[in-house]
Amino acid sequence: MPDLTPSSPDEAYTALLDGNARFVQGDRLHPNQDADRRSESAPGQRPFAVLFGCSDSRLAAEIIFDRGLGDLFVVRTAGHVPGAEVLGSVEYGVHVLGAPLVVVLGHDSCGAVTAAAEAERGGTGPAGYIGDVVERVMPSVLSGRAKGLTEVDEFVDEHIQRTVDGLVGRSALLADAVEAGRCAVVGLSYRLAEGTVNCVAQRGLKG
Repeated sequence: MPDLTPSSPDEAYTALLDGNARFVQGDRLHPNQDADRRSESAPGQRPFAVLFGCSDSRLAAEIIFDRGLGDLFVVRTAGHVPGAEVLGSVEYGVHVLGAPLVVVLGHDSCGAVTAAAEAERGGTGPAGYIGDVVERVMPSVLSGRAKGLTEVDEFVDEHIQRTVDGLVGRSALLADAVEAGRCAVVGLSYRLAEGTVNCVAQRGLKG
């Protein structure tokens, strides 16, 4: 069985990568998914990672990282767009629950990033609050364009990088935890077909 209680940023990151490798290979252990774990975790939670990911239905964190109840504190929005609620949730996971790792999880062919790229080219975004999401992804597309990027998946990685930087830059609590070595923030890009993750940004890992 995997280490169920990683206590450092690097241990937590390794636990997630190991779980993802099991998922990709079809050798999942399904840890912490039984009645015993349900009873054990009912009095309180102690997740070892905060996962801020895109709401895409194919990005079920506990599945793709082969984890269970109480392991991950999951926050999701379309295009992993951070607002005050997201920042507060991430801070809660780190500052109150003591998670030593924050993961920003994006993915290839992201609909929100694709819509932002199309709006940037054509000048027209989606209607309603979907347009608000696209507008908040747009700075990543513009930043990518300025760097000479042209493909959606390149913009995805740029958006992940900017999200990592934005979380640390906007949250003094998170920045202090990273500076003190209590927490790291990692940006991962998930490939839908393969099920693999690739690190595109990190703040605070030692290994």
